[in-house]
Amino acid sequence: MLLAFEFACRDSCFRLGDGETAVTRRKIYLLPLGFRNAPLLDRISAAVEKAFDLPAGRLQSVPLPEYAYNESRGQYHSPTILKSLAVRVSGDALRLLAVTEADLYVPQLSFVFGEAAVDGRACIISLYRLRPEFYGRPPDELLFVERAAKEAIHELGHTFGLRHCPDPRCVMYFSNSIRDTDRKSAEFCAESAEHLEFQLDALKAAV
Repeated sequence: MLLAFEFACRDSCFRLGDGETAVTRRKIYLLPLGFRNAPLLDRISAAVEKAFDLPAGRLQSVPLPEYAYNESRGQYHSPTILKSLAVRVSGDALRLLAVTEADLYVPQLSFVFGEAAVDGRACIISLYRLRPEFYGRPPDELLFVERAAKEAIHELGHTFGLRHCPDPRCVMYFSNSIRDTDRKSAEFCAESAEHLEFQLDALKAAV
């Protein structure tokens, strides 16, 4: 399984309406880990729906797995959390996006903004380093939400088979720092958009 990080369908058993496909009846679910912030999650959901043209839903918050916490680093091991998410992907979930306020890491990096299993069904993003206050700047809710939306779309993009893009304006560009996140847009470049469309069409054809 290829991991990417950034610093049987239940509905298919039913007859759908004209022009509707089973894949459009399945959702991208957001799962908050260890916190509750409905307004923020709703805004991320709206951005996800716009980017992927798929419905998004919100699940109830669940605790972070404490066995993923590295006390010496003061961070949570992202791959361990990602592995635990596999059992939480419900029957009508096309993808699962976990959102946490905890700081995440992988062994080879000091931190990550998020992580995903490429072509998998689950991914995770961290809000910890997305707030302007983390960098000594005044609070900016709009900027914070924009950053969260970009990271969410980026990691979900990996689950649909998208790799990192060399175009610094594409949402699939790798964010080595928060400056990269701010520079890129929340949209896919033409090449990434074409690949995403191909993946979504393949999902529709498979149901």
